Amino acid sequence: MSETISVLISKEDIEKRTAELAKKINEDYQGRQIHIVCVLKGGVFFAVNLAQHLTVPVTIDFMSVSSYGDDTKSSGIVKIVKDLDQPLAGKDVLVVEDIMDSGRTLSYLLNLLRDRKPASLRLCTLLDKPSRRVIDVSCDYTGFEIEDKFVVGCGMDYQQRYRNLPYIGVVELGE
Repeated sequence: MSETISVLISKEDIEKRTAELAKKINEDYQGRQIHIVCVLKGGVFFAVNLAQHLTVPVTIDFMSVSSYGDDTKSSGIVKIVKDLDQPLAGKDVLVVEDIMDSGRTLSYLLNLLRDRKPASLRLCTLLDKPSRRVIDVSCDYTGFEIEDKFVVGCGMDYQQRYRNLPYIGVVELGE
């Protein structure tokens, strides 16, 4: 099977939108410290880029959850692959994710993190695909809303490839 990738969102547009999101987050968290929970693996590129634009104090931790495997659609079964290293109690937590799709994974993750008693819990995602939503998840900061297309780049992958693309591309599968 072969893949063709076409640009959906350019590197420049991603950089501009990330700076805009960071400006809003800086305003919302003025005088406080943010504890970023980066959702691996896909969220790492966006989380690092976002953190570099933040002017408020930042700490970061990583969590890996999965509901995709090697497929292009969520399986609906969420598993924790790597849990956090630091407790969240009393912290202002900002979950940073690459894409909101069905909402299953993020709903599960946010409920799990709420149980850890953070002072606040907000969500920031680079991409939102609302047409695929099965579970309603509220997002505080959204980069781009996209149609139901399978995308790669900026941390998102197809069978662990294409994460390093500096743009968001649409994957077309061929024979």
